Amino acid sequence: GAGAAVWFLGLLEPYQVARFTAFVRPSTDPRGVGYNSTQALNAIGSGQMFGKGLFGGGQTTGRFVPEQHTDFIFTVAGEEFGFVGSVTVVLLIGVVLLRGVRIAWQCEDRFGTLVAGTIVCWLAFQSFVNIGMTVGIMPITGLPLPFVSYGGTATFTNLVAVGLLQAIYIRDRRF
Repeated sequence: GAGAAVWFLGLLEPYQVARFTAFVRPSTDPRGVGYNSTQALNAIGSGQMFGKGLFGGGQTTGRFVPEQHTDFIFTVAGEEFGFVGSVTVVLLIGVVLLRGVRIAWQCEDRFGTLVAGTIVCWLAFQSFVNIGMTVGIMPITGLPLPFVSYGGTATFTNLVAVGLLQAIYIRDRRF
């Protein structure tokens, strides 16, 4: 209901409406608003099972994928390392998330559990949205892939989050 109200009351700018339209059907404007998602899908699909090798991807080395060092970094993994490399990236992020869940589960106080659980949810949501937008199941946003994307602020906040998880883990251990 809220989405329909936003749509009919005209609260969205034209470029925002165009982004949603490109999310639903990127083929409607493949050289305009749908360009990013079309090129991302082409890059990931061209990697096939084992990829084209490091710096061997035509889509990424030819700069057809925009913002490939930040928002679309997963396309680089998909094209150059293929399905195996993409699954490896997802598994490595999953290890960090599972360790965070374990810390939250074993925490003795409620505040530590809430902080650790919030950090895990934040990193999981950010990872899901970034990978989802590159494979076409989420609209294109500006979220970086945690621990993979280039960017000082994103890297700093991810490291602070892991530091908080470690502080919670250490605080609950008695010597």
